[in-house]
Amino acid sequence: MGTVIYPEVTIGDRVRIYQQVTVGRKDAHLPRAQSRFEWLTIGDDVVLFPGCKVLGGAGVTTIGRGTLVGANAVLMNSTGENEIWAGNPARLVGHRKDLARPATGPNTDIDTEAAASWARANV
Repeated sequence: MGTVIYPEVTIGDRVRIYQQVTVGRKDAHLPRAQSRFEWLTIGDDVVLFPGCKVLGGAGVTTIGRGTLVGANAVLMNSTGENEIWAGNPARLVGHRKDLARPATGPNTDIDTEAAASWARANV
């Protein structure tokens, strides 16, 4: 068993989905007819790192353009654009910098100061 993507999911352009990712609904224990889940939309330029779970709730869940979901994170709500989510349950830990600029080295698209601050506070 590897990556699982439910049929009620729309995936944008340039989305990277790594191994062992699940994208679906958080009430999978219910029969589909009883679920209030409608749809899950993943915006352009999103990165879903290995093992993360993106689980939509009632209505439509949207993962905003440019959002990063960290390895093994469990995200159960919509996000804004260019956000970094990590943990279980997933929490907002930072924001990505401008995606339009050219990369100049490793991790240049991540707000490393915000990520480091979160790491210091949550160790």
